Amino acid sequence: MSAKPIRHVVFEGLPAVGKSETLALLARFYPERVRVLPELVKEIVTREKIDLFSERERLTEEILAEIPRRKEEVEAILAEGQLCLEESHLGVHLAYAHALNDRSFIDAYSTVKDALPAPDLYLRLEIPIDLSIARQKARGTAAFDIDLSTLERMLAHLQDWHITQGSRITTIDADRSPSTFLTEVEQLLGLSYIAGSANLADTFDLLFLLGRPASGKSEFIDFMEKSPLERRAEYYHVAPFSVIDDFPILWEKFEEDDLWERLGRGRLYSKRADENYAVVDQGIWPFLTGMIDRQIVRILVRPDALSQRSLFVEFSRGGESGYQNALNGFSKKVLSRTAILYVNVSGEESWRRNVARYDENKRDGILTHSVPREEMKMTYGNDDWPKIAISPQGTLNVKGIEIPYVTMGNEPESTDPDVLGSRYKAALDRLHSLWSAHRS
Repeated sequence: MSAKPIRHVVFEGLPAVGKSETLALLARFYPERVRVLPELVKEIVTREKIDLFSERERLTEEILAEIPRRKEEVEAILAEGQLCLEESHLGVHLAYAHALNDRSFIDAYSTVKDALPAPDLYLRLEIPIDLSIARQKARGTAAFDIDLSTLERMLAHLQDWHITQGSRITTIDADRSPSTFLTEVEQLLGLSYIAGSANLADTFDLLFLLGRPASGKSEFIDFMEKSPLERRAEYYHVAPFSVIDDFPILWEKFEEDDLWERLGRGRLYSKRADENYAVVDQGIWPFLTGMIDRQIVRILVRPDALSQRSLFVEFSRGGESGYQNALNGFSKKVLSRTAILYVNVSGEESWRRNVARYDENKRDGILTHSVPREEMKMTYGNDDWPKIAISPQGTLNVKGIEIPYVTMGNEPESTDPDVLGSRYKAALDRLHSLWSAHRS
């Protein structure tokens, strides 16, 4: 069962952990995607000039009166398709009520516990309690300061509340450098800052990069990473992107085999060959396809996951029906968003580059790996791409879905950015035209 898309997130954490500041930054840099709702209790206390500790019954009355408005605000944001980020929640206030022995809200909670939409995720920003105490003193807002014993009691009640609720909760360490912390928050929420001048309205969603080993797929990715965003979007139709590559999964299986061998249990998937590995269990290839598909599907759970973003999927296959089998191993949900760029070099050129990139002193690293000669002959000696993609460009019908493709010649090898830029642009222009035609 796929995870529920994240559209409504509630931030929680100790006082002075940085909830308000974090949410303010997200609202500033993602105004078209994010709407922030401030902490309801703090909003009421400030507006009505309520003493947070001595006027608990009055505070409860005001909270109960405000809940319908907050419900409407959340529902309106979700209806507009924006990401609703809310500071704190009634569960936190209930935990404080228990810690402060506030019977007014404890008794009233049962009448309002389901009055607000349940968030898709609770995001807890975590710092040590002593750091919260120090930050509270430093910010100079004594009316909101909470002492150590109260915080400890509150956290115990809040833990019980989350367990009872069965909350989906993720914890982020907020006691780190701001850039590291904010980057993790952005990644969790699926947010990536995009310069206002970049036109990302018509860039690729899913781009499969196929081709023999060492054909130039990784060099293509490196070129795109180094291209300025505005130029990359305009010339190559590529938005800010991430990459899925099945080789790290395969390499992990090789290393697992090493461990099984040391334990005297025998290898499962591979054998040693030319200071490297060769596959012995051909079932590993559909396994890898399934693993890639699962990663992509998890990304696509979010309806806006590839909005103004691109995803590269890099892999090689060989044999009489290697690519045909691989493509049929993907789900329709993935195939319907896909365009294919096949990076074409001859078998001889693939082997030459494969040997050239091998660094014997770093042969244990996955980025300097070399496919051994035995594997090249057995797995990649045959390549069914020319058989299934007869024309240089067109569409492939897979599971009833027409997938646009372009076969890009990548010989002779070049490191000249002008040569590569022209080569990539010509291929991607043709592919983008096909992809746009089949999206409409």
